[in-house]
Amino acid sequence: MSVFAKMLAEKVQSYIELRRSLGYAFKKQAATLRAFVRHVESEQLGGPLTKGMALNFVLSFAGAANGRATRHGVLRRFCEYLAVYDARTEALDRRALPRFRAIPPPRILSDGELASLIAACSRLSPTTPQRGRTLTTLVGLLASTGLRSGEALRLDRADVDLVGGVLQIRKTKFRKDRLVPVHTTTLTALRQYARQRDAAFPVAKDCGFFLSSRGNRLSSPGLHIAFNAACKLAGFDNGKPMRPHDLRHRFAVTRLATWHRENADVQALLPLLATYLGHARYSDTAYYVTGTADLLGIAADRAFGDGGAL
Repeated sequence: MSVFAKMLAEKVQSYIELRRSLGYAFKKQAATLRAFVRHVESEQLGGPLTKGMALNFVLSFAGAANGRATRHGVLRRFCEYLAVYDARTEALDRRALPRFRAIPPPRILSDGELASLIAACSRLSPTTPQRGRTLTTLVGLLASTGLRSGEALRLDRADVDLVGGVLQIRKTKFRKDRLVPVHTTTLTALRQYARQRDAAFPVAKDCGFFLSSRGNRLSSPGLHIAFNAACKLAGFDNGKPMRPHDLRHRFAVTRLATWHRENADVQALLPLLATYLGHARYSDTAYYVTGTADLLGIAADRAFGDGGAL
């Protein structure tokens, strides 16, 4: 290994450890940086780290342009760190590889639409009822708690307190565990699912709470395939696409609308919402506060209800 590649490997490792110490999982980013070190070593490149070196590495990847833009962003932030130790390191232009599209806005379902989706989940696979039971309960849980779909899929049986109605959420986005209490109706649905699941699979193949039709923990691809099929069955395949993560947005918006209707101090309660959603920073919660017509109307009525006084 060349002197430059060895130095780069050491700095990459220290940078990964630094980011993780701040609470970031940093898995995909770490893989990108380590791949860059291997690229430098295989190409026998010497220092310093330059724009051209970074671009050649990023453009060597096939696939979507947004994936290359993401890798370039990881390298750009690493270069800012590396420049502290090697002033010759070139700063990467954030506009060099722009994204071709933004993340699509969430689709916020009405109460009636959510009921239609859950009904579609229940009749998704008549010949394999376990598939429908799992998806129905999982979609209901996501809608009623605002969990990330990955957090729900990672739930073990031991993480779900079917007596006290509390979920132990582990391995969150920011590597911080949290407790999530659930509503009594959600707890009833979880208990019913657990009875049906255990009847279908008396001998557990997996410690996962949500199981596929084969008795293994439901995977993320499995969820998305089934979810898309249920959306199509419910008639949501036309217009704005629907994602499981949209249910997290819906939860946040619905909670805010409820607080507004109750004339609660929303600003004082927002930190509670942030904690419940598992956000590392209070500002992250703002991302989920999508201005639906319902929410904006309630807020306007409240703001101007007393003769237009703010």
